[in-house]
Amino acid sequence: MMLSSTELFWSRIVNENNPNEPLRGALIGCGFFARNQLHAWQDLTGVALVAVCDRELERAERFGREFGIPGIFSDVEAMFAQCPLDFVDIAAPTPAHAALVEAAAHHGVDIICQKPFAGSLETARRLINLCEARGVSLTIHENFRWQHAIRDVVRLVDKGEIGRPFFGRVSYRSGFDVFANQPYLAELPRFIIQDLGIHVLDIARALFGDVAHLSCETDRINPAIKGEDTATIMLRHDAGTTCVVDCSYATTLAEDPFPQSLIEIDGASGSLRLGRDFVLERHRPGGGKERRDLTPDWPAWSEQPWSVIQESVVNLQRDWAECRRAGRAAATHGADNFNTLSLVEAAYRSAETGQTVVPQRWR
Repeated sequence: MMLSSTELFWSRIVNENNPNEPLRGALIGCGFFARNQLHAWQDLTGVALVAVCDRELERAERFGREFGIPGIFSDVEAMFAQCPLDFVDIAAPTPAHAALVEAAAHHGVDIICQKPFAGSLETARRLINLCEARGVSLTIHENFRWQHAIRDVVRLVDKGEIGRPFFGRVSYRSGFDVFANQPYLAELPRFIIQDLGIHVLDIARALFGDVAHLSCETDRINPAIKGEDTATIMLRHDAGTTCVVDCSYATTLAEDPFPQSLIEIDGASGSLRLGRDFVLERHRPGGGKERRDLTPDWPAWSEQPWSVIQESVVNLQRDWAECRRAGRAAATHGADNFNTLSLVEAAYRSAETGQTVVPQRWR
């Protein structure tokens, strides 16, 4: 079988160090979510975080003390000059991605970068091509598809356990106050699709593949924020599945499932329902039903209600390290994530124009 250009590129990305030596990494950006990434790295064998960097030196120093990391920097060039690194984990805001990815690529260091990546499809395409030209790997930290229960659902669909899926729904509806810990979200002119919907759209891609066209409707219910806080997106996937992705931070519920994603899939020979609290139901033709509890083993450092997200961070980073050592592409490598990012852009364009939109593709 002939390998694609992307597969050929990734087959060249191998760990040239002694396989018994840990991968040496640095975290760039010491904000709200970055603490989860540091905890997750310290859970993994074969990885050593040796530096942290933030423009505010005090924040980097605080992370360094908390996690016992020796290298503390406020300037990335000083960090690259002083620390031999295998990879950087960029947890900085989107406007900083281009400069940081460029710097890491220039120094030949592999990259994991937070979502939403790059700020535009044009910038994303340029950075992906730059990393390929420089011979470094680029992976986007897209973790929702790595939640234990969602991985099980993806596995069942891929194995053909319910036949060809013809309908799906991936739903994330909550009234949780996300602005309390991340007040900047209230100031974003683009909110729920860009911040949350990108995760849910990526789950839809993991389940059903790439998207031929989509349509989207949005609304702003909370008058204290600038962006949209509800979105309903209908996707037609290349494989023929119709999927509804719906997101809300304006939904009042007596038992709020935050931050769980709920999934419904109808297939030609059965259906799946991933409900609240990680209960999976599989319905068979003729009335048979199986019920399974997919609650994962939470990391020791996790805390509710965030445990489901924190567990997925460990899973993503473990897989990335295994892929890095094996010289193969991580699931959410840059070129793959481009097709998720393009769904976000297409959804906003559809909401603005009222028309069905064909999303861009990677090459």
